[in-house]
Amino acid sequence: MGRQTACPIGGKRTGLSIRSVDNRPICLYCQEVLQNARKRAQASEVGVRDRLLNAADRLFYQEGVRAVGIDRVLSEADAAKASLYQHFGSKDQLVASYLERKTKDARASIEAYLAGTPPSQRALKFFDWVVEWAESKDFRGCPLQHTVSELTDAAHPARAIAHDQRAWFAERLREWTTAAGVKDSKATARALMVLFDGAVAGSEVDGPQRASDARWMARKLLAG
Repeated sequence: MGRQTACPIGGKRTGLSIRSVDNRPICLYCQEVLQNARKRAQASEVGVRDRLLNAADRLFYQEGVRAVGIDRVLSEADAAKASLYQHFGSKDQLVASYLERKTKDARASIEAYLAGTPPSQRALKFFDWVVEWAESKDFRGCPLQHTVSELTDAAHPARAIAHDQRAWFAERLREWTTAAGVKDSKATARALMVLFDGAVAGSEVDGPQRASDARWMARKLLAG
């Protein structure tokens, strides 16, 4: 491995060395330290916003937005406090961004799940999606329900995200019940919304059978 050389970091001699392009010995330990430092620098410069949001996503969903403090998110994301304020401005905005991500992911998942289903069957098929979600290992209820229940400020930015998602969902249910040809599509859509809310909340407490029960009731409603 070459002659022993002094390590410029620790000042000790070691036989773990290689030679650089100009034939100077380089300590392998030092080389590893420098590589790790470069990786950390790249991680801190690229994707710090995503790391913060990923950490918030995991912690807020599993433990709640009020129980998780900023320092916990920063530690999980390996980020400085200045980075959080640079990208989000405040914890309130981080909570809103977390909820916005959750809603976008939910919409994409629902639309992909229903993509091959005829419009007339989508209302019932949607409850199959709910059952599968409730049966998933990471299920912990509805992030909208959780977050809004914890917010005391009516002007909190996350409330607007939740309102938009509920409006989107209500519109989809009206589309699906209309396509299903039920007698009163608007009333049926509202009833399905209530079933969904109960299915998700009930499944968190009692298990996924509550989602299956909601699907059974949805089938009855859609059959007219």
